[in-house]
Amino acid sequence: MLRVLVVGQTPPPFGGQAVMVDALLRSRPQRVVYSHVRLRYSADMDSVGKFALGKVLVLFSTILQVWVGRFRHHAPMLYYPPSGPNMVPVLRDIIFLCATRWLFKWTVFHFHAGGVSGFGQQLPFFLRPFFRLAYCNATMAIRTAPQNPEDGKLLGAKYNVVVPNGITDERGHVQEHTAATGTPLVILFTGVLIPSKGVLVLLEAFRQVREQGGDARLELMGRWGDPAFEGECMEFILRHRLTERVAILGVKRDREKLGHFAGCDIFCFPSHFEAESFGLVLLEAMQFAKPVVSTNWRGIPSVVADGVNGFLVPVEDAAAVADRLMRLIEDENLRKRMGDEGRRIFAERFTLERFQQNMEAALLAATEQH
Repeated sequence: MLRVLVVGQTPPPFGGQAVMVDALLRSRPQRVVYSHVRLRYSADMDSVGKFALGKVLVLFSTILQVWVGRFRHHAPMLYYPPSGPNMVPVLRDIIFLCATRWLFKWTVFHFHAGGVSGFGQQLPFFLRPFFRLAYCNATMAIRTAPQNPEDGKLLGAKYNVVVPNGITDERGHVQEHTAATGTPLVILFTGVLIPSKGVLVLLEAFRQVREQGGDARLELMGRWGDPAFEGECMEFILRHRLTERVAILGVKRDREKLGHFAGCDIFCFPSHFEAESFGLVLLEAMQFAKPVVSTNWRGIPSVVADGVNGFLVPVEDAAAVADRLMRLIEDENLRKRMGDEGRRIFAERFTLERFQQNMEAALLAATEQH
């Protein structure tokens, strides 16, 4: 029986990485036993990646918990999701990993955020040896899609695998519906409302859709990244007289959130987020058989096949987003065909059970690396 010490954030906050760490811990594998040391750096998404004095105390407390947990649980494997390419979390990782990796026979990095492998060259010269000590030569590196940066390979991991994310299938737990004949279709976006998630791109695309006669409403679900960007978006909505057609839903959880996925007609996610690696929200739409318009960016094409279960467009191309939205608005049969295909792909490849099985197999395979 392989014993693994999982060190990672679980919700809250409800970021993709935290959700997937929680999903791993909730699995019941046949040949692996998970123990958990919870990261507690951020209580909400607003504080993620930012420095706070209290986080320094949490860091050293976490190191101590890992030292104790290593021997209490007799766990020879460390599982850890490294940070994205940002200074504060990278410095935190360097301290944590240099203080703990030496205790374990096997180290597995799960890269939910991409791009950290190139960050070492941005550090001061004296920190680069510690960066290499922290991140290099892991036993295994896992990434969520083949299109993502090969951080593990670039950092010298002995074994590199792809394990797609998965979510619980909630279909049948909330009521599904689509727009009735003669009523506006609902286009849904879900995510942090920041520029790199494509929010302004989507607003401009929606303006073009309305200008072309597309009968639709737009729902934006999530929290604003900052007041200045919120003001910019609200000014855009007012200037183009979209107030009656754009709904700002805020943060929704659980059944209420699922209800919006189940009740939309099209899901649109034009992200070019710097650390994007997968996009769990795409799966949340696909499970309810919703067609998707998204971007050819990072791991998104591993979920959305262009012309099959949705459309992929270049990043920051509002005209292309508008064009694909109009195609779906005008063709009910196309919406249904793409939605049904998305549901099939989800059920075949992206369920929570498939993710948990693939993770068990990957971790067991890591112990065979010498």
